[in-house]
Amino acid sequence: MQAYNRVPSSGHTSPSAAPSSPRSRSPRLRPKRFPRAPKTLPQRLSFLFLSILLRRQRILLFAPLIYISAMLFYIGTASFHNVPPHRYAPGSIYRSPQLYARLRPEMESDNSTADAISTIWKNSYKGGEWRPCINKSLRGLPESNGYIYIEANGGLNQQRASICNAVAVAGYLNAILVIPHFHFHSIWRDPRIIRISPFANRLSFDAPPAVQRLRCLANYEALRFSNPILSLGQTLVARMKDRSANNSGKYISVHLRFEEDMVAFSCCIYDGGGKERGDMDAARERGWRGKFTKRGKVIHPGAIRINGKCPLTPLEVGLMLRGMGFDKSTSIYLASGKIYDSERHMKPILEMFPLLQTKEMLASPEELAPFQNYSSRMAAIDYTVCLHSEVFVTTQGGNFPHFLLGHRRFLYGGHSRTIRPDKRKLALLYDNPNIGWKSFKRQMLNIRAHSDSKGIEIKRPSDSVYSVPCPGCMCRSNKTEVSKSSSAM
Repeated sequence: MQAYNRVPSSGHTSPSAAPSSPRSRSPRLRPKRFPRAPKTLPQRLSFLFLSILLRRQRILLFAPLIYISAMLFYIGTASFHNVPPHRYAPGSIYRSPQLYARLRPEMESDNSTADAISTIWKNSYKGGEWRPCINKSLRGLPESNGYIYIEANGGLNQQRASICNAVAVAGYLNAILVIPHFHFHSIWRDPRIIRISPFANRLSFDAPPAVQRLRCLANYEALRFSNPILSLGQTLVARMKDRSANNSGKYISVHLRFEEDMVAFSCCIYDGGGKERGDMDAARERGWRGKFTKRGKVIHPGAIRINGKCPLTPLEVGLMLRGMGFDKSTSIYLASGKIYDSERHMKPILEMFPLLQTKEMLASPEELAPFQNYSSRMAAIDYTVCLHSEVFVTTQGGNFPHFLLGHRRFLYGGHSRTIRPDKRKLALLYDNPNIGWKSFKRQMLNIRAHSDSKGIEIKRPSDSVYSVPCPGCMCRSNKTEVSKSSSAM
């Protein structure tokens, strides 16, 4: 008969016991290969698992798979009654009102603020000062080679780009430039007309120097707003300076894009609840006809906010500026269209900056009446007031700040005196309900210092001369010229 191996003392047969060798038949010679068999079920299962591993070492290759399977089994059977509530994804909730409520008491009691508006640009001229150097000499012009007719498409500053680019091309080709809405009917029969439409972005940023100089001459010297627009704009600049007497006539201008169509296009969610959702859905359908409701299109508002793509609210702009050291005595000019749900959204920033003004607040209804129904004319008034501010704050990008950056550099020795906040960083800070005022203020001062320290920027190959006029439209001033201009002021 075949002998059977018995596990000593236990009375149980181990399923993992291997057949014994002939030497193991003698109790005196039988080695103790296994420890005493476990008594509890978990111990027995562990014993079984380890014995299999010892006998079949190749199974170790599957150890990671076994571990993952065990974890999935545990997760599937575990109770989740004690698991914390669901945490919302970063940016998915507009938390700025809660942050404002938390920070406001300490903000209002903070008396450490220095004279921010007078000290903000202390590092601005480390790279040397620049001055305009456009050649305006008039020489005899040769006979024209023909006509160029363009359509200046788009809004205020897109039309500006069209005209400046067209001037450069016409000068380069020695052609006569014709722009719509001028008296051009007499030349319709001329066979040498070239019609280019649209024209705003047809000319490379990196044109030959002669073409760049023509662009500069057109943009910074030749183009002027019409007298009614220019007159009202200058009047509002004077009124802002009068209201800023406590800061030596210096004021901040903020370009804020929080109109209904801008908010709708961004697909960001704020704190307006069902009414806001209804307004935004209607605005998107009205403006873009199904663009946002296409089958398969998925929108993630939280990701949009964290990526810095959501328009800043008036409250968020106010928090940023207070954190940067600008206090209640600072005068602010707010350049914008009609703010969405303005009564609710404007209330916090007016609490933080009671001297804030808009063109509607500075000008009488009678003064604004000729421009009221024309968005480009209203934008031109905003442009003029922003151009002459001590600090310009841009919050969204676009043609308006693009041209203002360059124009301010042209006027202020190459420095734009502009704050361009890192909106990704701001989104993370506004999403943090536990941040304190001192920490928040330190972060805002760092953003402000970054704008200050950039100083004068030189045009890179991909930059527009309308935004970075150095060196295409400007020349570096030597120390003698700088001292002379300073003593003459």
